[in-house]
This record gives sequence, C-alpha cells and structure tokens, in this order.
Amino acid sequence: MPLTPLDIHNKEFARGFRGYDEDEVNEFLDQIIKDYEIVIREKKELSEKVNQLNERLGHFTNIEETLNKSILVAQETAEEVKGNAIKESKLIIKEAEKNADRIINEALSKSRQISMDTEELKKQAKVFRTRLRMLVQAQLEMLGTDDWEALFDSEIGEELEFAENES
Repeated sequence: MPLTPLDIHNKEFARGFRGYDEDEVNEFLDQIIKDYEIVIREKKELSEKVNQLNERLGHFTNIEETLNKSILVAQETAEEVKGNAIKESKLIIKEAEKNADRIINEALSKSRQISMDTEELKKQAKVFRTRLRMLVQAQLEMLGTDDWEALFDSEIGEELEFAENES
C-alpha cells in the first residue's frame, strides 16, 4: 500500500545515540510531503483526464462504429438501387423490343394489304380499260355503219313532217 503524505508526516524514527540531526530530517520530510502531495494531485488530475479522454474515445468509437454501419447500409442500398435500376432497364428494353416487333409486324401486314389492294386496283383498272375500249370501239363501229346515217335522215324527215303538220 502506497504511503500518503499524512503517513510521512506522522512517521517517527527511533532515536539512537548520535543519530541524524532532527531538524534536518524534519525539513527533508516536509519537502518530501509537499512534493508527494503535488505528485498525488497531479496523478489524480491525470487519472481524471485519462477517464475523460477514455469517455471521449468511447464516444468517438461509437460514432465511428455508427458511421461504418451507415456506410455499409448506404453501400448496400446503393447496390440494391443499382440492381433495381438494371432490372427495370432490362424490363423497359424488353417491352420496347416487344412494341417494336408489334409495330413492325403491323407495318408489314399493312404493307402486304396495301400491296394486295394495289394489285386488285390494277386488275380492276385493266378490266375497266378493256371494257371501255370495247365500248368505245363498239360505239365507233356503230358510228361507222350506214344504219346510223339512215336513222339520222329518218329522224330529220320525221321532224320536218311533224313541223309541217302543225302549221
């Protein structure tokens, strides 16, 4: 057990024949007591300071642990968000590809239908042209016959006769 300043102060030595000078020993002991009190006080202050610093260190250690956990959570969240974004982008791409395929198929179908309609119209136009040509030829042939002249002459004669009869 360490000595206290009070232990040093109360210490009494046995007296011997021709011992040390009592005043010198007392002065030296007084000096030791003062120095020892200073050392004890400094030790106590340093001990308190060590305790305070240990508390602060514990506080900062807790903060560090919390920050490390937060960083890990943030990294995991970032990875999760990144993974979700990749999944969503893949879904969007698949949907866009489906829509593109559908649009292309519809366009091809419409193109085929328009091509078939165009061919049908061409056929109808050829048929119409042929019929029109035949009709015009028939009309031209009819105009070129003598029956037409006779018919024209008879109509004029009938109209003259009709007009004369009325007058």
